[in-house]
Amino acid sequence: MEAKTVNCAVDCVDGCVLGDECPNKEYASAASKFINETSLDKMHEIAEAALRKKMMQPPQWVIPDFGDEQK
Repeated sequence: MEAKTVNCAVDCVDGCVLGDECPNKEYASAASKFINETSLDKMHEIAEAALRKKMMQPPQWVIPDFGDEQK
């Protein structure tokens, strides 16, 4: 039997298409547990802390490599 390749971000928007064969099943149950046990205020605090941490980091510059074009 050939394994079915699924892009979960695209194919599972309306629910998991693999059911019991889903390789991400453990993550889905952990996410459901987090959502059920964490208050919305606590989730907001977590998001604000993550945003503050990201804003405190120095900017990361991406310098393009033009190769032989600039000679």
